Amino acid sequence: MPATALHRSRRPDKRQNPSAALSTAPGPKAPATPRTTYKVTGPRVLRSEWAKFWSLRSTWITLGAAVVLLILFGAIASYTYSPGATSTSGPPGPGSSSGDSNAVSLALTGVSFASLAVGVLGVLLSAGEYSTGMIRSTLAAVPRRLPVLWSKAAVIGPIALTLTTIGALAAFQLGTPGLHGDKIALSLSDDGVLRSLVGAGLYLSLVAIFGVALGVLLRNSAGAVAALVGVLLIVPGLASLLPDSWYNTLNPYFPSKAGSAVYALHQSSDSLSPVAGLAVFAGWVTLTLAGAAYRLRKTDA
Repeated sequence: MPATALHRSRRPDKRQNPSAALSTAPGPKAPATPRTTYKVTGPRVLRSEWAKFWSLRSTWITLGAAVVLLILFGAIASYTYSPGATSTSGPPGPGSSSGDSNAVSLALTGVSFASLAVGVLGVLLSAGEYSTGMIRSTLAAVPRRLPVLWSKAAVIGPIALTLTTIGALAAFQLGTPGLHGDKIALSLSDDGVLRSLVGAGLYLSLVAIFGVALGVLLRNSAGAVAALVGVLLIVPGLASLLPDSWYNTLNPYFPSKAGSAVYALHQSSDSLSPVAGLAVFAGWVTLTLAGAAYRLRKTDA
């Protein structure tokens, strides 16, 4: 047989074996898997800040310290209360002397210490990202920037409100047996008691948001903590050096003085009402948040 005929006889006959032709044809391409894209929304930014908040060890330590200080100092003040003695360990504001003391002011003796704890926590939540450089990744993921600030405030505010309100209620309840039989003893059902205890939690939640705003505004943890301590504790003391007419006019509107009016059981002659005090202190916090938002939008990380 000729070589040409032999070569042809070895080729597969497409008419006799159609599968041979199909096996050499290219098969259809597998459909490409579509990539999932996520839109940056407020709830997603909030969930991200929630996860970052609870992943920090300082969160658990500082929140625990705030609640413990609130309960511990309140209970100690109630059990060591003496009608004839003058108290010097209480926070500035209502009930700093035994003559004006009541069961609520004694239970809330630890508010000033707790305010420093939650305020520092707010600073660490915001300024801590600038210290580590993580803020660049955060702002790259959220280019609009402002949702980051609002989410941080929205996370820490309700948490501080819930835990410190529970702490204030616990301090009052634990201190009640220590005041049994005293004229200043009160129960939770008495007029204004529950409002004052919840007011303490509300004040501390605003302090925590104030710390967040200071952290974003100053972008330095040490500087923001120093500013927090100065505004809440040092400035009211320095203001006493002003002329009496100036001091009496300005004193009720300082942040710590207005804040203490929020949880005062009785309004004193030199302080605002609880509602007015809340409005003034919230105004200070809002003003600081506005400054933080402006710098966040206008300057680089």
